[in-house]
Amino acid sequence: MRIVKMKNSYEIYKELEALDLLGHRPAYWWPNAGTFEVVIGAILTQNTTWQNVEKSLANLQAHLTLEKLLTLDEETLKAHVYPSGFYNQKAPRLLALAHNIKEEFGTFKAFQTEVTRQWLLAQKGVGPETADSILCYGCFREEMVVDSYTKRLLKSHGITFGSYDIYKAYLENGIKEHFSEDIALHFARFHGMIVEYSKRMKKDLKDQSLK
Repeated sequence: MRIVKMKNSYEIYKELEALDLLGHRPAYWWPNAGTFEVVIGAILTQNTTWQNVEKSLANLQAHLTLEKLLTLDEETLKAHVYPSGFYNQKAPRLLALAHNIKEEFGTFKAFQTEVTRQWLLAQKGVGPETADSILCYGCFREEMVVDSYTKRLLKSHGITFGSYDIYKAYLENGIKEHFSEDIALHFARFHGMIVEYSKRMKKDLKDQSLK
């Protein structure tokens, strides 16, 4: 019986890195990483494309800070986030999260240093993927994001797991074994490379089907 060794996540990281997928994108890949805009984007990107999120963010251009967002009433926010879909759910959840951040931490800067993953997961509408996106890209924490792109890529390598947390641990362990610093940055770029690779593959398949 031939035993096939499962790839270490670091090997996948290096394969993606060799493709220069991030090009001239910012170091942390996510637009405006380290700002409250990441919190907004992480909520709005649920069950939709980033292109739709960008339309909503453009509508919210004057309200992308914690303090500015809290000046909006729910109906106005619904109109702004309409392009992202599920606006009747996303608008109240985003406002509730913003209010809770303000009440619990006072400022977004304090939130960045004091928030825990457990606190985020206790917020309505915030699951593991959303929480890790906020922590990694908004707070520069050592939390790897797992999404549908990630699972599909790993499946193509014959790697599947039964839960989000196991996927997350597999990805994080390989990186931590090979890097001793800038772990959050490596997690951010790893996830970014996975997304960009998946988009490129999807585009290539679409282009081939048009020939």
